[in-house]
Amino acid sequence: MRANFAVGTGIIAGITLLVLTTPARAHHAFAAEFDDKKPIHFADATVTRVELINPHSWIHVDVKQPDGTVENWAIEAGSPNILLRRGITRETLKTGQKIVVDGYQAKDGTRRANGRDLTLPNGQKLFLGSSGDTGAPYEVPRPGVDVKQ
Repeated sequence: MRANFAVGTGIIAGITLLVLTTPARAHHAFAAEFDDKKPIHFADATVTRVELINPHSWIHVDVKQPDGTVENWAIEAGSPNILLRRGITRETLKTGQKIVVDGYQAKDGTRRANGRDLTLPNGQKLFLGSSGDTGAPYEVPRPGVDVKQ
């Protein structure tokens, strides 16, 4: 009797865990989504929204194009904890603030990028993303500048 009760309780507990467990979002390496051959540099991006969420934070910016149109881009950054350790808090980025963003565009060509560096209006440069160990380049290449890795 006790053996049947223990088995039944174990089965119920297992099913309960499966039902109550929320699916985890997959963590990915840089190369799975972003293209190191497509660097982006937004010299005058305007912050529209900041999402400090796990596993990756997102900084949404408006970028004015040469023809005068405005594109909204989503810039992937590290987790909130990583950003905090790098000096980025909820007070660092404000809606409407002008920033400079360097990073790499998504492989699928959408307006998403993996952010590497962010420069604040006061000139302070902050590191947003991974380099080297996740497949991301160590530095964002700039036109006419030879970058050694």
